[in-house]
Amino acid sequence: MVSDEPEVELQATENAELQDENQPKKICTLEILRIIKEAQQQHGLRHGDYQRYRGYCSRKIKRLRKALHIPQGDRRHFRKKDVTEEMVTEEKWLYIPLMLAERAWSYAMQLRQESNTELRKKFHLISRLRKAATYALQLNTLCQGDKVDARTKLEAQAYVDWIHGSLHFELQMWKPAMENLKKAQVVYEKLAAALSEDDRVVYKQRVEELAPSLRYCAYNVGDETAIDDLLKMRGTGQGDLLANLDTLIAQTRDKRSQELSDVVWRGRTVPVKPDKVRPFLAADQELKETLDRAQDSQAKVTLIENLLMDCKDAIAAVKDELKNDPNFKIRCQSQSGPVSSQHYLLSYLVYIRLTRNVERNLIMVESTKQNLEQDGGEGKKAKPQDLTRLYEIILQNITELKSLAGFEDDAKFQQEIESQVKGYRAFRCYYMAQTLVGLKRWKEAIALFHRAEEYLNQSLTQQAPAPLSAQLKKLKSDIEGQKFSVHANSVLSEDEQTETSTKTYVRQKKPLAERLDEYCEDQALTTKQPNVFKLPPEFEPIPCKPLFFDLAFNHVEFPSLEDKLEQKQQQGAGISGFVKGLWGWGGKK
Repeated sequence: MVSDEPEVELQATENAELQDENQPKKICTLEILRIIKEAQQQHGLRHGDYQRYRGYCSRKIKRLRKALHIPQGDRRHFRKKDVTEEMVTEEKWLYIPLMLAERAWSYAMQLRQESNTELRKKFHLISRLRKAATYALQLNTLCQGDKVDARTKLEAQAYVDWIHGSLHFELQMWKPAMENLKKAQVVYEKLAAALSEDDRVVYKQRVEELAPSLRYCAYNVGDETAIDDLLKMRGTGQGDLLANLDTLIAQTRDKRSQELSDVVWRGRTVPVKPDKVRPFLAADQELKETLDRAQDSQAKVTLIENLLMDCKDAIAAVKDELKNDPNFKIRCQSQSGPVSSQHYLLSYLVYIRLTRNVERNLIMVESTKQNLEQDGGEGKKAKPQDLTRLYEIILQNITELKSLAGFEDDAKFQQEIESQVKGYRAFRCYYMAQTLVGLKRWKEAIALFHRAEEYLNQSLTQQAPAPLSAQLKKLKSDIEGQKFSVHANSVLSEDEQTETSTKTYVRQKKPLAERLDEYCEDQALTTKQPNVFKLPPEFEPIPCKPLFFDLAFNHVEFPSLEDKLEQKQQQGAGISGFVKGLWGWGGKK
């Protein structure tokens, strides 16, 4: 007799499969970009600490494997266990390859920071990025099935393209890097357009982050206009979205600066020998266009300060070249004689540093003037003292230009500098006067306005630069108005003081005898009881007993007493005197 147990088991299995098919399958959703952005911001990347973020990823992977019961061996043995498509039943399974990829990527970024001083770590960086790309492909494979929704598939594909683009970027494979980064950018743009306004912010930021890398890749492929786009991004503040944007721009300038072999300044051509100076000079030539693209004054100040840091390094490089030049030492000690080409280049770099400092301070002056005109606005209110301090710094920088090597005897150069000094002194006196107006010191304010007008006229006579001349003409009209205003306020102030003094005398009731030298209209003097003199008068302290001094003592001649002294000595001589002196008694003690 054949048993029916196998048939029963087969039927039970079929019923279970039918039930599984009838049940709706769970669809997993993994917002990859939002998850990694939140984790990065909360665990170190807000401050650029990739090592801390890597440690977080390691701990996260350990917790996930423990919770999902897929450990990779024990303490002694390692048995690799990858997540397969059959295992994926919820989002937690997809977290494991994602965190593995993030851990490898963060380690690569940490090595990039360290590779500035240790070049060998560049190879380890490439290895970690390859590992991140492997795990990203694993994540993409798990997301291709029917267990995840369409959004997760798109995000996984964009994440893979971004990782591969970063790898090719480090390998300097510009065309594949540009293709992968462009794919990722297109996917993120589509996702941003399809999501709600609150969710699309992260995706828009990612699109903006990819833009500088794409333009740099395009430049290396052959697009010469890409460097202009990079400079525009930094001028508009988008450069902050990519940590290495300044490095990209510096690398591009290095390629351009190879053609910059000499520079012409004030009719003299100077060769640019230190290679470190060439990128700075290329950046200085592009600064005007970059400043025109800047959104506000703060962005302009930041751009100039970055250039000044590069200028400092360039000046140090030229000085190192001049250390072994004996003519340079003699020229510095004597302050006379011919100037070598390298020394002339140093003067040119110092000139750029000082003029850019003046330009930065003038931008700050314009910003401070706007705040000064907006009374009651938000934020810290500007004061005339702030402008006085800024013009003082400008004058210091311009005064240093007079002592540039090779221009001590250049009359035209010295006249240009002197005209600027006079012009900015006029501005300084003007705002010093404004400060005194606020303190109601009218006489000193008028004197400073007159001094500012003198400096202004001297600067215009010496033919100041066109931008400064336009500002001085406007300042002249402002000074005229301020002088009349201060004079009127001074007269009103004197009238107020007179009225106040009159009221004070009446209130204090001083008698007429005590204020004969002061004019005051006292109506009480015409009454029946005028306040002329106070009776009875007040008591005054006097010495209670006179003091006598013996002034004639030193002029009195006293009689001589020598005869009386001789008689006394004679009486004391004899036996009794001898006995008294021998035994020591009888004398005065």
